[in-house]
Amino acid sequence: MKNLIAVFLIISSPIFGQDKFENSSETIWNLLKHDAGSIIGGMGYAYSRPMHWKESQWLTFGGVAAGTGTLYIFDEESSKFFRNQKDDTPQSIRDYGYKVGSPQNNYMFTGAIYLTGLFTKNEKLRRTGVLLISSASAAGLLQQVSKTVIGRARPTSGKSKDTFAPFSFDKNYDSFPSGHTILAFTNAYAIAKQFKSPWIKGGIYAVGLVPGVSRLWEGKHWFSDVALGVAISIFTVEAIDKYLDKRYNQKYNEGTKKISWNLNFAPGQVGVVMNF
Repeated sequence: MKNLIAVFLIISSPIFGQDKFENSSETIWNLLKHDAGSIIGGMGYAYSRPMHWKESQWLTFGGVAAGTGTLYIFDEESSKFFRNQKDDTPQSIRDYGYKVGSPQNNYMFTGAIYLTGLFTKNEKLRRTGVLLISSASAAGLLQQVSKTVIGRARPTSGKSKDTFAPFSFDKNYDSFPSGHTILAFTNAYAIAKQFKSPWIKGGIYAVGLVPGVSRLWEGKHWFSDVALGVAISIFTVEAIDKYLDKRYNQKYNEGTKKISWNLNFAPGQVGVVMNF
């Protein structure tokens, strides 16, 4: 019921109420075929991007790799810190973090947005639904393969951050990267594109980060798992969103400000700062 209420509030927003019935001359079936092609094409486009990266994009990739590596050094210390906060965190927030990042709730949410846009022939809602579904599918598949291949031990396994068992298919060894973080922040990042206000965007980003942080509280992931999950979400949404610009009249990338992520160091502290 909470998920349905959330979907209703989003699709009832004036932001999503624009451009209704723009494609009223098209049949539902034709729109569905076009959108299905966009979902599959968007996934393929995201996976192919590294072959087309230029120097600046490789530098960004190198920065993310270096940042993840730096957080990796402090993983055991940061894990102890976050797990110590668990008992002081309201159970409702911890439950929210788990449920929002689960695949079944993710696709129920994104599917509801897309189907509403499809049956009302609202291009903005349809495009948003396509962006959500394609991004979650592309990033989700990537993280599932990565988890299996890398086989990193979870904090709750009792093993160190340096313990790996590739292709073990044991749930205690599928920590890197965080799937809950990827699904939740992919949704948040895609939805935030509907708004121009940096304060609204920041609020949506903050809510989208709760599932990742909740996995740290529960000891299911290391800090570097969550940080990389956020980076994968951003790269995937940005790539697919640019692909969708070619297939829909509704666009979100015109005149938008780029987001930058930086590591922040202080005595006894290490963190990630987002500028937007």
